[in-house]
Amino acid sequence: MLTSAFDFLVVMLACALNERMQKKLDYTQAEVRVLKDVVLSLTGKKRIPLTDAQRRRLAVLGKDLTPKERALVCEIAKPATILAWFRNLVAKKYDGSDKRGPGRPRTDAEIRKLVIEIAKSNPGWGYTKIRDALRALKVNVGRTTIADILQEGGLEPAPERDKKRTWKQFMRSHAESLYACDFFSVEALGLCGAIRYMVFFVTEVKTRVVHIAGIRVDPDGEWMKQMARNLTDSFDGFLVNAKYLIHDRDPLFTEEFREMLRSSGVDPIKLPARSPNLNPHAERFVKSIKYECLNNFVFFGERHLRYVIKEYMTHYLEERFHQGLDGQLIRSKNADDDSVDGPIQCRQRLGGMLNYYHRQAA
Repeated sequence: MLTSAFDFLVVMLACALNERMQKKLDYTQAEVRVLKDVVLSLTGKKRIPLTDAQRRRLAVLGKDLTPKERALVCEIAKPATILAWFRNLVAKKYDGSDKRGPGRPRTDAEIRKLVIEIAKSNPGWGYTKIRDALRALKVNVGRTTIADILQEGGLEPAPERDKKRTWKQFMRSHAESLYACDFFSVEALGLCGAIRYMVFFVTEVKTRVVHIAGIRVDPDGEWMKQMARNLTDSFDGFLVNAKYLIHDRDPLFTEEFREMLRSSGVDPIKLPARSPNLNPHAERFVKSIKYECLNNFVFFGERHLRYVIKEYMTHYLEERFHQGLDGQLIRSKNADDDSVDGPIQCRQRLGGMLNYYHRQAA
């Protein structure tokens, strides 16, 4: 009986204490809510700004509570927020970032530029081949670094990069053996009125050298076959070193003409329809000869036309400075043009239509 009475007394005392503690807790929570309302009215913000020390204090005390207790008493911050603060507090204890030295430096900008330039110039080169090429230049860069550089530069790996080779890249890679041909028309006066002459020319892409292959009123398939024989002649043919010849879809470029080129080792490349930009060197020459020369003359027959074109071609090859060659002449200057101290002379052609200024040797 005594034990039961004592237990009953202990239970009654515990309930009384628990009731008093609950009333204190209710008051504390009410007070916190009042303070939050005051902060909201003064600052207009529901969130109470806390310092790191205040967060640390709440995190340590809140970690010791059970999930149910945290859900009951936490007012300023949510229980999950208090646990997050505690995790950050523990993580900082084991954080050694302030003791670390400087990390691996970024690859030099000049080397990164070189890697991208090599990859663009060689679409079929993979990471290993680019790495080996750099090693030959005494530049040590790993495959992974090369992959990162190309990815940042927007370049795909070698297989995909090679499949997407542009026409510009094709022309640049084949420039030493790439030639282009085309026609342009010129009107001349004849006995029975105006006569249209067709001028057939071939240009070497790399050097910009242009060869006038022939001039004819009504070119046909037989005449084109003879042009192919002349151009591919093993002794003095203009295409003797050519591997590719670009031409448009003009019917004059017959299959017989193309077959004669193939038999001499020249691969004719027919351009897609309506694509003048794929033959820019030939198009540029046509604009140059017409703007600089032909549009300024009235031609009296074929002989006059041939003379004017011959004079312009001499000027074009020996006296004209070309932007595509960084302002240089196609062919070397004559010996009497090498002086740097002689008087300035002007060499005129076609009545001053074409001028070349140079220093005359003393």
